[in-house]
Amino acid sequence: MSKAFVFPGQGAQTIGMGRALAEAYPQAQAVFDEVDDALGERLSTLIWEGEQDALTLTENAQPALMATSLAAMRALEAEGVTVQAAAMVAGHSLGEYSALAAAGALSVADCARLLRVRGRAMQAAVPVGEGAMAAILGLDLAAVRELAEEAAQDGICQAANDNDPAQVVVSGQAKAVARAVELAKEKGAKRAMLLPVSAPFHCAMMQPAAEAMQAALADVTITAPAVPVVANVVAAAVSDPEVIRRLLVDQVTGAVRWRESVAYMGAQGVTEIWEIGAGKALIGMVRRIDRDIATRAVGGPDDVKAAAGIATAD
Repeated sequence: MSKAFVFPGQGAQTIGMGRALAEAYPQAQAVFDEVDDALGERLSTLIWEGEQDALTLTENAQPALMATSLAAMRALEAEGVTVQAAAMVAGHSLGEYSALAAAGALSVADCARLLRVRGRAMQAAVPVGEGAMAAILGLDLAAVRELAEEAAQDGICQAANDNDPAQVVVSGQAKAVARAVELAKEKGAKRAMLLPVSAPFHCAMMQPAAEAMQAALADVTITAPAVPVVANVVAAAVSDPEVIRRLLVDQVTGAVRWRESVAYMGAQGVTEIWEIGAGKALIGMVRRIDRDIATRAVGGPDDVKAAAGIATAD
């Protein structure tokens, strides 16, 4: 049985996430301490005791979700399950940074600092209210690309997240995205709805953020990951550090090709996917993409122990 470990993106954050891991495993606590030190603030206090609105701010949510995923990974390692138990790793948007840190390509401290820059740069790239995102349910990628182009009207509206066969997210200028929602209903979408996000991620409007990440990544050490990382923008495994660096820049404006990434993993022989960290959103997507792939959520101490028991029995 071939496994892949995957790491969640923005939207999975909840107050209290990772706390039970930190209480049960010193190795998990050490991750939160390292992130706090890297950022020069007690992000862990916000994660465990703060307000949801503050945690949801992009600049906080991104490093917080990474910290929680890496805490779960360190707990697994404490139970004897290393990243090498997976044939490959992947992450949804910011989750790709978690995947890279889990595979040893980025240090936890560098990852935290990069995600703080990424979160702030993505938020600052577009004034609040000028951009939007919407989920289109019940239309495939080709249909959504077509309606996004029609909705753009010489502006910007792009398919940003190809999540699964029945869910594609569009991103761009607020008026264009609103037109896309109306067009989707006319074209037979089961549902089309604006998303409660603060910026239009993964579209051309994020170019200033891409430039900020290019500068931030230029001086960061990236090493070859212990296992290949399936990159969002190419939906294929990569291991070369300079290719990884370039794709992390491309990822800011590029689409998250999650459906294709899961299909790629399945084609490479992956039969089981573990979602490491907060929430179970990726598991739901995996099930809609390929029902032959078994899934497991690893978000708390009980999940870790259960997963380790399964892993050692393989």
